[in-house]
Amino acid sequence: MKKNWRLLNYSLLISFVLLSLTYSCKKDDDNHQVKDIDGNVYNTVTIGTQVWMVENLKTTHLNDGTPIPNAIDSLEWNNSATSYTPAYCWNKNDPKNKSIYGALYNFYSVETGKLAPKGWHVATAANWNTLTAFLGGDSIAGGKMKETGTSHWITPNTDATNTSGFTALPGGFRVGYTIFENVGYTGVWWTSTKSVTESPSGRSLISSDGIIVTGYAFSSMGFSVRCVKD
Repeated sequence: MKKNWRLLNYSLLISFVLLSLTYSCKKDDDNHQVKDIDGNVYNTVTIGTQVWMVENLKTTHLNDGTPIPNAIDSLEWNNSATSYTPAYCWNKNDPKNKSIYGALYNFYSVETGKLAPKGWHVATAANWNTLTAFLGGDSIAGGKMKETGTSHWITPNTDATNTSGFTALPGGFRVGYTIFENVGYTGVWWTSTKSVTESPSGRSLISSDGIIVTGYAFSSMGFSVRCVKD
C-alpha cells in the first residue's frame, strides 16, 4: 500500500466550498514565461487574480546567485538540517526527474526569501487559500489542479481534470536523509508560511482523490515549490 503524506500531518484544515463562483482560468498569452537565475524557463497561468508558474521550481541557485547545495547523501542532507541551511535534491537523486518534477527543497531554502525568480515569490498559505477557494474549495480543487491521465500520476488519478491549468505533478517528497517517497502518487508543495508554533506548512495532492490538504511538516523535509507573481 502506498504511503500517504497526510499521515505525517500534525493537523488538517477543514475544507470549504464557495456557494457560487465565476470560473476563469487561462494560460497567459502575453509575457507568458518566466526564467530563473539558472536559465530554466517556466510557463505561467492566470487563475483568478493570481499568476502561477505551471511547473515546479528547479533552480539550483538563490536569485542573488548563491549556490544551493545539492544534498545527495544522508550526511549532506543531515548537515543542512542541523545547520539550518538551504539544500535541494532531485527525487531519488536522479537528475532525470529535474525536467519533469523539478527539485525538492528543504524549508531553509524557502525561508531565505530568495528562492523564487525576482518579481516572483514562493506561494504563501494565503496564495494557496485564494487558489483553492477560487476553484471551489479544498474538497474539489485538487482535481481541477492535477494533470490528467496516468503518464505521471499512477492509476486511478481520481477526479483529475486540470481545468485550472495548474498542471500539478506527483513529484513525491523526501522524508529524511535518503528516504524518498511516493513519486507518481503524491505531490507536496511548501508554502512560505509558518504556523503559530513555527511549523512550516505545505499542501498535498494524491492520486486517489481530488482533495487538496493542508498540513505541517519538519523544515528538514524535501518538498516541491510553486511560485506566484508578485
